[in-house]
Amino acid sequence: MISNTACKGGIVGFKEVPRSKNEKETRIIAIINQKGGVGKSTTAVNLAAALGEQYKKVLLVDFDPQGNSTSGFGIDKEELEYCVYDALLHDVAAEEIIQDTAYKKVFVIPATIQLAGAEIELVSAMARESRLKDLLNPIRDDFDFILIDCPPSLGLLTINALAAADSVLIPIQCEYYALEGVTKLLESMRMVKGRINPSLETFGVLMTMFDSRTSLSKQVVEEVRAYFGNQAFKTVIPRSVKVSEAPSFGEPVITYAPMNKGARAYISLAREVIKRA
Repeated sequence: MISNTACKGGIVGFKEVPRSKNEKETRIIAIINQKGGVGKSTTAVNLAAALGEQYKKVLLVDFDPQGNSTSGFGIDKEELEYCVYDALLHDVAAEEIIQDTAYKKVFVIPATIQLAGAEIELVSAMARESRLKDLLNPIRDDFDFILIDCPPSLGLLTINALAAADSVLIPIQCEYYALEGVTKLLESMRMVKGRINPSLETFGVLMTMFDSRTSLSKQVVEEVRAYFGNQAFKTVIPRSVKVSEAPSFGEPVITYAPMNKGARAYISLAREVIKRA
């Protein structure tokens, strides 16, 4: 068993932590919504941590130049020798980039602001849509789940994530215009499915920032369930100050405030994700 200390240039021996026995094959899930502020990175961090609590070995790929999933696990971006940008553009192996975390069975491929330039640099690159898939293929079987935190756009980075993923998890904020842009996202998914990744499916739709005091939140939940049917998760993530505070302390809400309603909701989500997988 390796220690819980992240080293500057990645970790050595992450494969020594055994994945769960007698489980289905690895599930790669892209967490995506081109609309910002819907709880995408918050969901990526807390779902990864909650799956770890359920004894699943998880790799979280931070694929957003903002690097919120990286800092959400307390990883200092200034101390990193490599990030996912180096893998995409300079063929640095995943083993040299993966960072350990303080949370059992949870590992991170970090992102920094360097990733913002990848959209332009990948345009002329060979096999530009499959760079992330090529990065993950050699290590795929070492994990139960690989989560990809996508940028809030439908550019080349997101296309890479959709090409690498088996399925997509879509967070939708329980506010006005909740479904705005989702149609365009589904169109992009169909394009990738038809041309690049035939096995791509919708894993689930997650409603976030739910406020039980407002009729609007309840109405949005009803609309989303009517539109997506069984694809909508039963778990709904409530609006919570603790969920918003946790990233500033570099940890998921499930350890920052384990009894908080948001923490309990993400544990419930993790259990639902495991059942669906």
